[in-house]
Amino acid sequence: MTLSDDTLLSTLPTEALRDWLRALPKAELHLHIEGALEPELMFALAERNGVRLPYPDVAAVRAAYAFSDLQSFLDIYYAGAAVLRTEADFHDMAWAYLQRAAADGVVRAEIFFDPQTHTTRGVAMGMVIEGLHSACERAQRELGLSAALILCFLRHLSEADALATLEAALPWRDRFIGVGLDSSERGNPPEKFAQVFARARALGLHTVAHAGEEGPPAYIHSALDVLQVERIDHGVQAEHDPALMERLAREGTALTVCPLSNLKLCVVNDLAQHNLQRLLHAGLKVTVNSDDPAYFGGYVLDNYVAVCQALPLSAGEVRRMARHSLEASFAPDSDKARWCAAMA
Repeated sequence: MTLSDDTLLSTLPTEALRDWLRALPKAELHLHIEGALEPELMFALAERNGVRLPYPDVAAVRAAYAFSDLQSFLDIYYAGAAVLRTEADFHDMAWAYLQRAAADGVVRAEIFFDPQTHTTRGVAMGMVIEGLHSACERAQRELGLSAALILCFLRHLSEADALATLEAALPWRDRFIGVGLDSSERGNPPEKFAQVFARARALGLHTVAHAGEEGPPAYIHSALDVLQVERIDHGVQAEHDPALMERLAREGTALTVCPLSNLKLCVVNDLAQHNLQRLLHAGLKVTVNSDDPAYFGGYVLDNYVAVCQALPLSAGEVRRMARHSLEASFAPDSDKARWCAAMA
């Protein structure tokens, strides 16, 4: 189906909208692989590894997904990660996500993983990285989906812990392309991690960071100026700082926005109030992503559909966001050009 740029997507029947969006080549740049662990797989891995979960069944897990803020989500998120024990577990979790991403029309996935969540439980760094990497290689081979890993530091822990984590991961340096910063934003400003990001840049790694989800615009400034990141994860609070908005537009810094996550974590009360379209109209390089889809009720295609039905987005605006995602990815330029050329 070919749509003119001025077509209002909310006027399309849901299935027609999903089909059009599915056919749009897109990159997912903000995806926590531990947050893609569906309850069914969680229980299967728990049984495989003899782990006792604090929930009697899948329905009880899903019933617990009523979050009041980021921290209430993180409490359940870390509990679920306890089932991940072996290289095969990490492979199976990533492979399940990558199959879903391919079905949603994702051609490039840059996957966040949190090694500290696992190494503190005694899981070897190599098991985490090799399991995830083998799934990425399989996705390229079997699905034609380009996938890469970004190692994230947990910001509620110390910088010393982050530095130790980076050094421990260096034997697998060829298995990941960058570093990021996630977990509890409030009270943990980006500048807390200045040294580890400087070390990562010296190693030639790409850099991204969560900033401006629940934290203030000042955190976005710090991520740009102190950590020297190439993308801002979330960034929706930038709207409260006009000078920052002008800077992000001028410098073409991509924001990896996660609409359903923002709704589920009460960053917004209604998707119709989301500022994604306002950010786009201000000239910012907005992208659409799923964040932690198993917990927030939607993979990347679901996020596109939700914002198209909640906001008066045109086909041209959505094409622009999909193009932004491809251009802001860390994929080779030749791949980006090929994907953009295939834009519907």
